Amino acid sequence: MEQLDIFGGIDLNKTLLSGLIDYQPGMFNKQESDRLLKKFIANTQWSQKSLLMYGKEVLTPRLTAWFGDQDADYSISGEGSKPLPWTDDLLFIRERVEQAAGTKFNSVLLNFYRDGNDSVAWHDDMDKIPGRNHTVASVSFGEVRLFDIRNKADHTTKFSIPLEHGSYLLMKGDFQQDWQHRIAKSTKPMKERINLTFRISRTEDDML
Repeated sequence: MEQLDIFGGIDLNKTLLSGLIDYQPGMFNKQESDRLLKKFIANTQWSQKSLLMYGKEVLTPRLTAWFGDQDADYSISGEGSKPLPWTDDLLFIRERVEQAAGTKFNSVLLNFYRDGNDSVAWHDDMDKIPGRNHTVASVSFGEVRLFDIRNKADHTTKFSIPLEHGSYLLMKGDFQQDWQHRIAKSTKPMKERINLTFRISRTEDDML
């Protein structure tokens, strides 16, 4: 898998991902990132979801929490849930993310990767809902993990971006339509990582 080195290797603007991804290391400095990582781990109301795979219920290999506007509905396959209210830290991060993205977000999904055994499989963020999540902004704190990307039509076309402590990544345009992404398990020792994905969820008015 080809690794995208933002600092002198492969240029995002010269790949098939041109216009689909923006990456900014160091959006949050080390002091900010260290503080936020520690607070999210300690203070977030984490849960572990179960999924039906091959007729069997299995726990997702990571912990999650969903925050947002109270009328936001984060539905997946018709299954809705109400978000937790925004915290001061999340609003602080959202303001900086919205300035960079030029987009307003009404919800954020937090993922807690406890070690290298935690992961998320190949997927897109459309959640089987047409027009869903064309623009998703991602912020990472903690252990550097590889953000793997593959083309839906040709799985041999792959890239990998190391998401650094305090970094920002924006998925936009037709990225969700044409590409999948994942965080793979690792056999190497891995410390804790928190990832936040800011989204535009449906509201109650959208469902009337």
